[in-house]
Amino acid sequence: MEAAMGLMRRIPPKHTETALSALLTLLPQHSSDLLSQVDQPLQVFSDIDSGKEFILCEYNRDADSYRSPWSNKYHPPLEDGALPSAELRKLEIEANDIFSIYRDQYYEGGISSVYMWEDDNEGFVACFLIKKDGSKTGHGRRGYLQEGAWDAIHVIEVGPEEEGTAHYRLTSTVMLSLTTNNDASGMFSLSGSIRREGHRNNNITSLHVPTRVFRMTLPWSSSHAKFLLTLAQVMNMDLSIQEGHLCNMGRMIEEMESKLRNSLDQVYFGKTKEMVCTLRPPSEVVMRLPET
Repeated sequence: MEAAMGLMRRIPPKHTETALSALLTLLPQHSSDLLSQVDQPLQVFSDIDSGKEFILCEYNRDADSYRSPWSNKYHPPLEDGALPSAELRKLEIEANDIFSIYRDQYYEGGISSVYMWEDDNEGFVACFLIKKDGSKTGHGRRGYLQEGAWDAIHVIEVGPEEEGTAHYRLTSTVMLSLTTNNDASGMFSLSGSIRREGHRNNNITSLHVPTRVFRMTLPWSSSHAKFLLTLAQVMNMDLSIQEGHLCNMGRMIEEMESKLRNSLDQVYFGKTKEMVCTLRPPSEVVMRLPET
C-alpha cells in the first residue's frame, strides 16, 4: 500500500485515473483505501432538477450514485443514499451559495460544490470543491491556454464545540494541468508533486516540508508546452465559533489557497523559468565567445 501511494504521488494528474484503475486490479484488497486516499481530477455532472452543474468526487458518492448539493438528490436515483441532517443541510445550502461568490471572484468562473456530513466524533466534515477549465473552449476568459484545468479539494474536519471554540483540520489538494500552443516556445513538459503539513494552535505554528520531486522532459520538435502539478497541505486550528463555522472555514480556505498559489508562482513557475532559461537562454542574453 505504501509503494502504491508513493507511485500515485509521482503520476501526472492526467494519468491518475488510468494508474488508479491498474492498481485496483493489482491490489483489490486495498481498493477502499486507494479510492479514499487518491485524489483524482474532478468530474462534472448536470443536475436536471435544479438545472445546475455539480462536481463528482468520493465525498458525495454512495454506491454508483452521486448526490447533488443543489437538489439533495442522487444521480442516478438511490433510495437509501446517505443524506445530511436537516441542520447540516441548511448549513450546506448556505455554504454553496457563499462559495459560488468566492469562486467567481477568485477564479472568474468555473464550478464549485460543497458537501457536508456527520462524523463519528459528534462533529461534522465539509468538503469544498472547485473546478476551473481554463481552456479556450471552457471557462477561460483570457484565452491564453489551449488546454488547462485547476482542481481544488478542501476537506475540513470540524470537532465538537467546547467552551465556545471548535477544532478545525483542513486538508487541501490542488491539481493543475495546462497546455499552451506557441510556435516560438517548442515543446516543454513538466510534472511535479509536493506535500506540506502545517499545524497551528494558539498562534504557534510549525511547518514541515518533505522532499520535492520534479520530472521534466524537453523535446524541441513540438509546439506544445505542458505543466502538470499536484499540491497538498494540512492545517490545524482552534477557533471561536462566535462568528459561525462558515466564516472560520472560509478564512482557512482563503489563507490556504493563497499559500498554494504562492508556491505555484515562486517555486514551480519560478524554478521552471530558471531551468528553461539556463537550458535555452533567450537570444538577447546569449553571450558570444570572443573570436580568437
